[in-house]
Amino acid sequence: MQRTNLVLGGLCLVAALAISGPLVATTAAQEANLQVRVYDSHHRDYHNWDDREDRAYRNYQEGRHESYVAYEHRKHRYQEHYWNWRHSHPDRD
Repeated sequence: MQRTNLVLGGLCLVAALAISGPLVATTAAQEANLQVRVYDSHHRDYHNWDDREDRAYRNYQEGRHESYVAYEHRKHRYQEHYWNWRHSHPDRD
């Protein structure tokens, strides 16, 4: 009887792990498709924050001889200055 309970408990654990694997994979896939949009209140428009925007933001900080600080940790006034610069420095494709 005790051995049967042990086997059943082990099977339940294996089943629970097997079911949770696809759920974790689905969540990771959804997060990979997550799109971040930032509102520029001064210009009254939205910008997609993707690899291209992150590169431009890092170039902006480098041009000002500043160490990197994430955009969301900057004060509103600094963000406004960034978007002013960004509107005058569009991507060249």
